[in-house]
Amino acid sequence: MARAEAKTRKGTSGWFSWKTVRRRIIQLGVILILLPPVLTVMYSVVPPVSTLMLARYVQFLWVDRQWVPLEDISPNLIKAVIASEDGGFCVNHGVDWGALKNQVEALRDGERPRGASTITMQTAKNLFLWSGRSYIRKGMEIPLALMLDAVLTKKRILEIYLNIAEWGEGIFGAEAAAHAWFGKPAKGLSQTQAARLATALPNPRGRNPANPSAGHRRLSSKNIARVRGAGPIFECVLN
Repeated sequence: MARAEAKTRKGTSGWFSWKTVRRRIIQLGVILILLPPVLTVMYSVVPPVSTLMLARYVQFLWVDRQWVPLEDISPNLIKAVIASEDGGFCVNHGVDWGALKNQVEALRDGERPRGASTITMQTAKNLFLWSGRSYIRKGMEIPLALMLDAVLTKKRILEIYLNIAEWGEGIFGAEAAAHAWFGKPAKGLSQTQAARLATALPNPRGRNPANPSAGHRRLSSKNIARVRGAGPIFECVLN
């Protein structure tokens, strides 16, 4: 009887030993490292959801997302989003190193950094990370963005981004946004409507594309002018 109790105590002690804890931590670390690449390969063919969408599902909150292929999204919106969010999308490899360097220097000089996020980095954040300003999160975005760019095509990255971006409380993706704000499918968005949606992305819950403020209208007008003078920055997704 005493031997059995000693064996039980030994087994319990072994379960809570530092060696076991260390092994569990290592196993968890390996899973966390391997999970994004595995999911990325899956996302090359399977429509993904964002972490923000998952958080709302867990809380039983309303989510409106209607996945559509890139071909069913107006070129007006594609151009407006690239011009607004990442003019170098077609030429960078997921990270705009020049912009990132400038923001690091601005931070070092005591200025407020402006993000320097590419569309690929924002896609990585939406798929794998959390919202809110955090240098830790920003640092994690970089390797994830490089991985996305290495595994997925530019068209697929933009297709995912436009289908998981938040455009209002519980509104995700271009199709849901087009219906919610303009009562039409994403394929039918005009240049003005597309510009308003694109310039709402930095503050999707504070900007109303259907009834924009004066400041939002100015941003939309600048976006339209930028698109018209952009040149061939959209070739990787529209040709």
